[in-house]
Amino acid sequence: MATVVRLPELGESVVEGTVSRWLVKPGDRVERDQPLVEVTTDKVDAEIPAPAAGIVEALLAAEGEVVAVGAPLVRIATGAEQPEVAGPPRAEAAAPAAREDAAAGAGEAAEAPRATPLARRVAEQARLDLRAVEPTGSGGKVTKRDVEAHLRSERTVAAPPPRAEAERRPAYLQYTLQEGDRVIPMTPLRRLVAEHMVVSKRVSPHVGTVTEVDFAGVVRVRDAHKRAFQEANGFALSYLPFVVHATVRALREFPRLNASVLEDAIVEKRDIHLGIAVETEKGLVVPVVRHADRLSLAGLAQAVEDLASRARSKKLSPDELKGGTFTVSNPGRHGNLYGFAIINQPQVGILRMGELVKRPVVRSVDGEDAIVIRPIMHLALSYDHRAVDGAPANGFLHRIRELLEEAEFDL
Repeated sequence: MATVVRLPELGESVVEGTVSRWLVKPGDRVERDQPLVEVTTDKVDAEIPAPAAGIVEALLAAEGEVVAVGAPLVRIATGAEQPEVAGPPRAEAAAPAAREDAAAGAGEAAEAPRATPLARRVAEQARLDLRAVEPTGSGGKVTKRDVEAHLRSERTVAAPPPRAEAERRPAYLQYTLQEGDRVIPMTPLRRLVAEHMVVSKRVSPHVGTVTEVDFAGVVRVRDAHKRAFQEANGFALSYLPFVVHATVRALREFPRLNASVLEDAIVEKRDIHLGIAVETEKGLVVPVVRHADRLSLAGLAQAVEDLASRARSKKLSPDELKGGTFTVSNPGRHGNLYGFAIINQPQVGILRMGELVKRPVVRSVDGEDAIVIRPIMHLALSYDHRAVDGAPANGFLHRIRELLEEAEFDL
């Protein structure tokens, strides 16, 4: 009996992934839940596990190949007898693709170089004419490695884009490579993130608003509990859980921010599943805290720490990247006053934290205005004007500010 492992859904709006690295080969015995392959999408670098123990019969996709959700990746024999195994796909092309290529006419090959999808993307980004690249892939295909080697060794200034494409691009958007320029092809994750961001800006009319929050009360609460929290949980209590907790409470009062646009309707979500943007060595991912409104501040801190840790070690499951209804982004310290993040589709809002710094502010002291020093953070909200007007957006952000400055948190 054979089991075909297919590419699962790896996040909302993800329709394809790139096979980054095979962790097994034909003939290997694997156990249930053993990682088989690493796949890169715009949401995450994921390891696809074996659904059952058995023998790897065949790899159905090659490293560097872009495959659609639901496409077959590997066949595993789960019966008692050891199967006759098939060899792995050559370099950058899966066996089915190779067979199709073998049937292609020679005239077509002369007209357009045969290349893997990933090689075409890298060449297009570098404005490289594929006809100048020597192919090493199966059936005479140009692979991603061929393109990168050509760019490194020849330092070639790429041919101009096809005429039709050049006509679509204004002159000021075109750039000709100069001597000394370094061409860095986008990684699959970087390319997919870029595509997602462009789609989001095209689909959603982004509007931004920012508020200044006095964190004095939050600092007092954190300082009073941070040692006990560290001892009880094994990690430090940061300011992120406080912002997350206030955001969740405000979303309950302003459900229009916990919504999506569905054709000609606005869907306000019943559940609050909060996405937390996490920076990893390969790029940004957004794992989701389920039912965030049911968690205490300590519970939110534990959930965020767990998701962030497993995101950086590539241990997240596909389900943990799906279904977010609103996102909080914390880009960190070092001069980050504030900025407006791009909305994570199909949500309608994202909150971005700024750096916490001490600033002079005016406060009323014994009935008199006085300049005092306070820890201040700017919070910036980006929202989709199709679904959210200025009044509820500003009311939502103001409510987050109130909750943080009241600092009535129970750890």
